[in-house]
Amino acid sequence: MITVFTPAYNRAHLLPRLYESLQRQTFHDFEWVIVDDGSVDETASLFSSNENDNENENGNVKIRYFYQENGGKHRAINRGVKEARGELFFIADSDDWLPDDALETVAKIYDDIRDDASFAGVCGLDGTPDGEIIGSGLPQEVIDDNSLAIRFKLGVTGDMKEVFRTDVMKAFPFPEIIGERFCPEMLVWNRIATKYKLRFFNRIIYLAEYQSDGITSAIVKVRMQSPVASMMTYSELVKTSIVPFAKKVKAAINYWRFRLAPLQLPPIGGETIPKLKWWWNWTMPIGYLMHVRDVHN
Repeated sequence: MITVFTPAYNRAHLLPRLYESLQRQTFHDFEWVIVDDGSVDETASLFSSNENDNENENGNVKIRYFYQENGGKHRAINRGVKEARGELFFIADSDDWLPDDALETVAKIYDDIRDDASFAGVCGLDGTPDGEIIGSGLPQEVIDDNSLAIRFKLGVTGDMKEVFRTDVMKAFPFPEIIGERFCPEMLVWNRIATKYKLRFFNRIIYLAEYQSDGITSAIVKVRMQSPVASMMTYSELVKTSIVPFAKKVKAAINYWRFRLAPLQLPPIGGETIPKLKWWWNWTMPIGYLMHVRDVHN
């Protein structure tokens, strides 16, 4: 039923923790698909018997390992979706892990909406290693709505763990821009939200531990190095009706903040350089000042 997918880059020292949490799962109808995004550490040796789609039943975990040249997490996700055999696609980063009943909870919640095509999947909460909810949590135990409404109408904050139907992920691939190695997940999650809802539930199904050398710790620099994908994200937020005006202003400022970074042309995958309507030009000076600050930090 579930593909647990892990994009891995130089995380050989952390992957065993995730693996052990998968071994402890109370639900067993899942596979673990790893896409190694060009690691130069010992990651490959951990999965040497699984390379090139050689399956390995290790305990109760079916492992499938794939290696590709370094291209960024979003390209690894696209590859993982292509290889996935599960009905659901659960992204578990290499430096995080799952509570023992996470997959069982996902399967039970999903079973109630499985035959309703208006749902893209289900969504639980992220938690700290100590089991505390990251962010506000939900105002109700169960909510059926899209992720844009959850964020911008209900004001829910903090990271959540979306588990999408695999066929929905296939319909919404991450854009792969020449010369860019980062694409915000929010870009694709927001696109999905314009067509589908999720069943949100107020339980932790994912334990996150942010690493000092991870993407989150250097997100501004990472976005500056991938300006087209960043601009797509913010320009689409500006155009989304449910987003409050103040949030649109912030998004427009960030659009210009990264629009001023050097662009790698041309984009590929049918994407074009995103633009804002002329009446948002008044936000450009603020974006410019933020860009200058970023460059000198």
